[in-house]
Amino acid sequence: MASVRPRLLFVTDLAYQAKGRRYCDEDIFLTSRLRADFDIALCHPLDAAAFMDALAVDAIVVRNSGPVLRYQAAYDDFRDRALRRGARVCTQLTGKGDQAGKQYLLDLTAQGFPVIPTVDRPEDLGLLPDAAEYVVKPKFGADSTGLEFVTRERLRAQQYEIGPGMLVQPRIGFRYEVSFYYVDHSFQYALYAPRPDRRWALERYEPTAADLDFAGRFIDWNDIDHGIQRVDACRAPDGELLLVELEDLNPYLSLDLLDDGTRDSFVASLTASLHRLLGRP
Repeated sequence: MASVRPRLLFVTDLAYQAKGRRYCDEDIFLTSRLRADFDIALCHPLDAAAFMDALAVDAIVVRNSGPVLRYQAAYDDFRDRALRRGARVCTQLTGKGDQAGKQYLLDLTAQGFPVIPTVDRPEDLGLLPDAAEYVVKPKFGADSTGLEFVTRERLRAQQYEIGPGMLVQPRIGFRYEVSFYYVDHSFQYALYAPRPDRRWALERYEPTAADLDFAGRFIDWNDIDHGIQRVDACRAPDGELLLVELEDLNPYLSLDLLDDGTRDSFVASLTASLHRLLGRP
């Protein structure tokens, strides 16, 4: 008698358009490779809650589903149902990074982590380093939605109102941005954008031991046992790495930029992670 293969519900929006990225290609590739070990059903994020209840799946993989701001109520419903029924979800739904908004930038600033200094109250502006411009963005935002640059003069003279749910950071003239990609707590690869004005023109980056110590601190802090995370950082003019974003919801992976060996290794790591999630050897 043939053994029953594990069944995955793979949540993705194949029609989502993003500047400089082909979300659909990435998930078509991933599902084609994961199908070697799993039976897979794809669904749009708006249908995730309904299919989670209707299909007898063993686990749910949330991938390139786009910013959940576009379907916040449906995502909240899916998340609440999944937590109530104890569904196995990759990435784990208890993340403290972008899964929960940008509050972590405030928390990490207060805890002294190497992060771009962040405040959310006008009375705390004095805690930020002096800068010619500041970045004001929503706690619940993605893909630069709602982001605005405000001059020091306007901000200090209180000519700009910092609304509720907004964050303020100094605009840093960084040398480049770099991203570290993890499956569970295992580092997979790193990519960077040598030109600050071209965020998604990425190249392979070979991290130093200090770089991996930096990224690993945030992976350990987030305390996610299973799933995919991306640590985004910028290299400040003095050479220090500072956290920009801890993406633990549906990070784009730029798999098309990897060599075959690295891409195969990532797929193998994700496959093994899903088997562990399902309690399989």
